[in-house]
This record gives sequence, C-alpha cells and structure tokens, in this order.
Amino acid sequence: MEQILERQILEPRAEHLRLGSAASWPAIIAGAFVAAAVSLVLLALGSGLGFAAISPWPGHGVAATTFAVTTAIWLIVMQWVSSGVGGYITGRLRTRWIGTHTHEVFFRDTAHGLVTWAVATVLVAAAAAASVSAVVEGGAHAVGGAAQGNANGAYGVDKLFRAGPAAAGGQGLGDARSEAAHIVANSWSTGTLSDADTSYLVELVALRTGSSRAEAQKRVDQLVATMRDAVIKAKTDADAARKAAAEASIYTALSMLVGAFIASAAAALGGRLRDEHYL
Repeated sequence: MEQILERQILEPRAEHLRLGSAASWPAIIAGAFVAAAVSLVLLALGSGLGFAAISPWPGHGVAATTFAVTTAIWLIVMQWVSSGVGGYITGRLRTRWIGTHTHEVFFRDTAHGLVTWAVATVLVAAAAAASVSAVVEGGAHAVGGAAQGNANGAYGVDKLFRAGPAAAGGQGLGDARSEAAHIVANSWSTGTLSDADTSYLVELVALRTGSSRAEAQKRVDQLVATMRDAVIKAKTDADAARKAAAEASIYTALSMLVGAFIASAAAALGGRLRDEHYL
C-alpha cells in the first residue's frame, strides 16, 4: 500500500506530461470579440440616446454638466457589461482541465478572463483610435489651416498695400472695416497687437468716424481689452476642458480596472458552471 502511494506521488500526472500552454486561445479570442461587439452595440445605443437628449435650442435638452455625467456613467456601465459578458463566454467555452487542482482551475479561469478583457480592450482602442484620430486630425488641419492661412494671408495683403493716414481716409467704409477685421484676426491668431497696427487703427478710426484722436484711441483700447478678455476666456475654457479630460481619464482607468476584475470573475463563474455540467 505504501509503495502504491509513493508511486502515485512520484509519478507525474497526465496533465504534467502535456505539452503546450494551458491557455484556451479559441475561447479567449471568442470572448474578446464578444466583449468588443457588446461594447460597440452599447456605444451606438449610448450615442443615440445622447444625441436625442441634447439640443442646440435654448431651454431644450439636458444641461452640459448632466450630459457629461451621464456620458461618464454610461461608459463605465459599457465597460463593465462588455467585460462581464466576454469573460463569461470565455469561461464557458474553454477546454476542461482534467486532473487539475481546483485552486489551479480557479486561477486559470480568472487569468483567461483577464486576457480576454485585455484583448478586447486593445481591439476597441485600436478601432476607436484609428477612426477618431483620422476624422479629428483631418478636420482640425483643414479648419485650422484655412483659418490661419486666411487671417495671415489677408493681413499680409492689407499690409502690403497699406497707405498713409491721409490716403486711408479716402477708402470706402467697407474697405476700412475689412482691413480692420483682418488686423484683428491676425492679432487674435498671434496673440498680440503691434504698436504699428494700433497706431494705424487709431488713425483709421479717427479719419473714418470724424472723432478726435483721443476718442479713436479709446475705441481701439476698448477693442484691445475685449480681445484680451476673449483670449483669457478661451484659455480658461481650455484649462477647464483639460481638467475635465484629466478627470475623465482617471475615471476611465478606474472603470477599466474594475472591468478587468469583472471579466476575471465572470470567467471563473463560467468555467465553474461548465465543469459542473460536464458529463
């Protein structure tokens, strides 16, 4: 009896003699594609609900803060549901490990769920990054380049044919306003209004409005102050958007970690149910 027990201890089990990885890659790939598909379905559903909730008309639709909060919640729910479904599918489809300790089976199931979540995350991230970056970069370059080119180009042409104050006073009101608009647009893009442009605007305003130089200087100073306030507001909005993006990134990272845990737990549950129903 003792010799039989000793031989059972020393002899390797059949599972130890098997070559290859313990990972059931077909089950992992299947679960990852299911998780990615569920993510896309929920994303499309959330986008439809979001577009239905907002409106460009005042007094209609939800507030911007409410929309941002509900969007964050929906993204978290999307991550958790897709991870749970993908992990469960992986657990139910993986091959049965015969002669393996229950603790090892539990570890392998959770590892399969984690790998499934990782593959699905990479798939969704790659698809989203490819589509979003192409659209955003193309639109941003087109709009930004056109706006910057129009502002600088129009300002350069005006400056090339800029006349003295006396001659400028003889140009039409529309031409004066157009040139002033080009100067303002250029100063907005560069972030500053040069002394030469300021002096020219003062002379141009004084000649076209018939006001004194002091009054024209006051008008130009008010314009410059308004521009500075607008620049400060734009920077403030950009900083607020930066903070919101940082918070969204942190919440997304936390939700993804929870999604990884859910995928692991769901795979363990699916694997246990599969072994229980195995004949």
